[in-house]
Amino acid sequence: MTRNANTLRRLVRRVTRRLGGDTSGLAFVEFAFAAPLVLGMGMMGTDTALLVITHMQVSQVAMQAADNASRVGTSNGLATRQVTERDVADTFIGAEQLGANIRIFQQGRVIISSLQRNSAGGQWIAWQRCRGAKVYNSSFGVEGAGRTGTSFAGMGPTGRVITAAPGTAVMFVEVAYDFDSITPLNLFDNQQIVYTAVFNVRDNRDLTGGPASNGIFPGGPVARCNVYSAARPT
Repeated sequence: MTRNANTLRRLVRRVTRRLGGDTSGLAFVEFAFAAPLVLGMGMMGTDTALLVITHMQVSQVAMQAADNASRVGTSNGLATRQVTERDVADTFIGAEQLGANIRIFQQGRVIISSLQRNSAGGQWIAWQRCRGAKVYNSSFGVEGAGRTGTSFAGMGPTGRVITAAPGTAVMFVEVAYDFDSITPLNLFDNQQIVYTAVFNVRDNRDLTGGPASNGIFPGGPVARCNVYSAARPT
């Protein structure tokens, strides 16, 4: 028994010494402990960077749509510029091209409003056109708001309300977008990104329009705000 016990102790010491000096699997063990942390930080950084880039892109879509809407129209040199439904539809196509890589109309919505002066000198939304599958309505009023009287102050957040000067119009654009994370962490999944942009019309514009359009003339598909679809209006 004593001999066997001594032999076992020597064997244990020998194995212990060998294991103590064996570092061949150390890197693998360290990687196994560190990998989840490194991978998690990498995914967090990826989602954060994508969110920042998407904010910038949504902002650019709003800016471009407002700028384009302020420029469009048909003019023959003898009359003030007229804006048709097709002109507005073309503005949405421009937004579609700029926001194609983030699927702006599949995951978002663009709203263009024409803010003008009414006959009483107050502010009103003469017309409003929308496109996008996201269910989102204007935060600052719908078409026809402020048609009469002076109770409608204008469009924009409190303290930064935008108003239109007499005889002209302001193109007020709102873009709402649902962000989707691309990693399993889903840190910012379904976060709503909203941006607004405003441009005054660049030329003298005919604000009379047709009998019910109030500044936008017929001719082309109508992008109605009660339709929630990414498809181009027909």
